[in-house]
Amino acid sequence: MTPAPIRYGARPCSLVVCRGCCCGDARKNPGIDHAGQLARLRAAAAASGGRLLVRTSDCLGPCAQANIVVVQPSTEGRRRGGRAAWIGFTRDDDCLDDILAWTAAGGPGLAKPPATLELQMVAPPKETSRRS
Repeated sequence: MTPAPIRYGARPCSLVVCRGCCCGDARKNPGIDHAGQLARLRAAAAASGGRLLVRTSDCLGPCAQANIVVVQPSTEGRRRGGRAAWIGFTRDDDCLDDILAWTAAGGPGLAKPPATLELQMVAPPKETSRRS
């Protein structure tokens, strides 16, 4: 089955890969090929024909659950009620396999995440008010 083409102006599913103070840090999480994981996600995005975007971010906040990847819904996924899913402990190939399979199936709002990812979902940090 061939996926439907992306409509002009439609945003694809995207991954925000934390690379802040703890995530991606070999001193904090030794023995993980952090650069290799990011390269793998970027290669999957390049091969997706525009159906997946990958970007990095400075610290996203839940450092105790490093490494964090946020799976953001596509325009269609958001229209169907999908919201960003924060995945913690993304330290192995099995987790990346699950993230890539979920995004290939449509991601938040369009496909149910694998049960293993549901177990790794963490709450996003609460926004702090800038009011005095």
